This record gives sequence, C-alpha cells and structure tokens, in this order.
Amino acid sequence: MLLTVGQVAEDLSGRTGSIGLDDAGRVRHRLTVVDLDTAPGATTAQTAEAARRIAAGPGVVVGVAERVDRVPDALLDAVTLTLAPRGAADDRRTVASADVAQDLETLRRSADRNPAASAVLDQVLRGVAGLPVADALRLESFAYSTLLAGPEFAAWLDRRGPRATPVVPERCVLVERSGEALRITLNHPGRRNAYSAAVRDALVDALDVAVLDPSVREVELRGNGPAFCSGGDLAEFGTAPDPVSGHLIRTGRSAAALLAGLSARTHVRLHGHCVGAGIELPSFASRVTAAPDVAIRLPEIAMGLIPGAGGTVGITRRIGRWRTAYLALTGAVVDARSALAWGLVDEVRPVGG
Repeated sequence: MLLTVGQVAEDLSGRTGSIGLDDAGRVRHRLTVVDLDTAPGATTAQTAEAARRIAAGPGVVVGVAERVDRVPDALLDAVTLTLAPRGAADDRRTVASADVAQDLETLRRSADRNPAASAVLDQVLRGVAGLPVADALRLESFAYSTLLAGPEFAAWLDRRGPRATPVVPERCVLVERSGEALRITLNHPGRRNAYSAAVRDALVDALDVAVLDPSVREVELRGNGPAFCSGGDLAEFGTAPDPVSGHLIRTGRSAAALLAGLSARTHVRLHGHCVGAGIELPSFASRVTAAPDVAIRLPEIAMGLIPGAGGTVGITRRIGRWRTAYLALTGAVVDARSALAWGLVDEVRPVGG
C-alpha cells in the first residue's frame, strides 16, 4: 500500500508500519511506503505532522519520489530512506534505484522475514545520530545483544546448523613497526580474515600500541589473502556465554572505539570481499583506499541481527543513516566505484598502487 503524505499526517500507525505481536507472540511488522511526490499537495501543517509521525514511529518507513527536489527536507530527514530513479537527485538521504519496484520488494521481504531486526535497525540508526562515538557504540551493542537473544537469530542458527570452530593461526594479526609507521595485517587468509574472537583480540592489542605510543604517526591496516575481511566468523556465532557477557566483551574489547580514536592517523587498504566487520571497522579511519575488486556488504539483518562491529556508527558518519539503512536492509553488494561515489571509501587504487 502506497500512502500519501496527507494520509500519513492523518494516521500512520493504524494503516501500516505498526509493530505488534501475532497470535504466537512473535513480532510482526509491515513496511510503510510513502509517496513523497504527494508532498506539494499537502498543507504545511500536514507535512510537519507527517514528518513528526514518521520520525516518532516504531518501524521502517520508505519514501519513493520522482522529484526529490520538490520534497520538503523534513520528510527526507524523517523517513528510513528514500528510493528515487537514477538522476533524480544526488542526496545522501536518497538511494538511486534502477528499479524502484524491485528494491521495494527486496525491502518488504527483509521486513517480513526479520521484522524485529529491521525495526531495531531503524531505531538504532536514529538513536546513534548526534551521540559521541563511545555512547553510540554502547547503544549499538545493547541492541545487538538484545537480538542475539531473539527468535530471529535463533531461527538463523537452526538454518545454519552446527559448525566446527576453525583453528586460528597463532599470529592471526601481524604487526610491523617502521619508524613512525605501524603496519597491522589481518592474517587468517584461509578464512578470508574472518573477524573471530582471536582476530578481534589481536587487533585490539595491535591498535593499543598506537594508542599508547604517540610517536606512531601513521597506522596502516590491511589483510592478507584474497579478501580484507569476510566479517564475523560464522562458526563462532551463538557461542558467547550469554548476551550480557557478549555486550561487555564487545564494548570492552572494541576495535571500533580504538579506530575512532586513531582515525586521523589511520589508513585502511581494502581488497576483495569486505563484509560486515570488514567495512564497519574501516569506516572509522580518516582514509580508506579500495582496490577495484572490492565488494562491500552488510549481511546481518538476514541473520536476525544488526551490524555489531560499529557499523551503525562509523558507516552512518560516512554516508548517512539513510544509505546505511539501505545497505543493511537489502544486503546489497556495493562495488568500489559506488563506494567511492557515496564516500564509503576515499579512493580506488589497485593493490600495491
């Protein structure tokens, strides 16, 4: 159902976008789609009320617009994201779509399949805006831990089935000091440098060197093998003792927090697949170089989760919460050229270039 701005001003929760429980006690949520091209026909009061209802609402609201330049800023700000035809506008609150109907269907399926994770993502992206990085990372982690205890993640674990925990190399992160430069290399190529607990701890220890030694004026982070980082090691998902312990470990051993503090000194070099943590962590660096073969993706919603390695914080600061929502809700793959256009990376250059 496509709502007009006037209809949203009258009543949002009673039409679509409502979140409740079904007869089995499971979260249900219907994606709201608003025709933002109807804004010029609405009164100023209706536009303001529609924006207020959307911003205060409990779930994902997608705007569609042929003429983004005619949509009031208040509405573009309020929605989760806006889909527009290519060439309609270059605005970080919008996503240029080659097929708006297909993208809407993808978003609907995401909300239907994992309604709780989709709604929580929207709430977290709105909540972290304006917060200091440390507080924003805590909010993300609280939400992530909540979803770890939820039925959508449990269902994903059932579908995944049991996995043997892989053996991680003793030197899963390499550290080399050369003058004022510190080179850190993720070194588990057999797992495409999956972000396991061992890799996380070794990376935190390496970054601590730069935090404690101000003579380190440059930090370079890269990965060995075919990919920079394939994201969290799926074999370890669901192995934390409990969600509370997971939260305390996640915030107490946070590579994202360290990279945020080292941002001005840090250069990350991406290549190959950069999935989940493989793009969430680099987003905090002041300089990110991508090889032409880079393929970026946020897969967590399909697992009943949200980005949990800092992505709701670092990525939103680079490309805005609207495009971050699109990446997370759709799981779309972003190539190097698109990542550069959005500001997710700062330059595209061949490996070794």
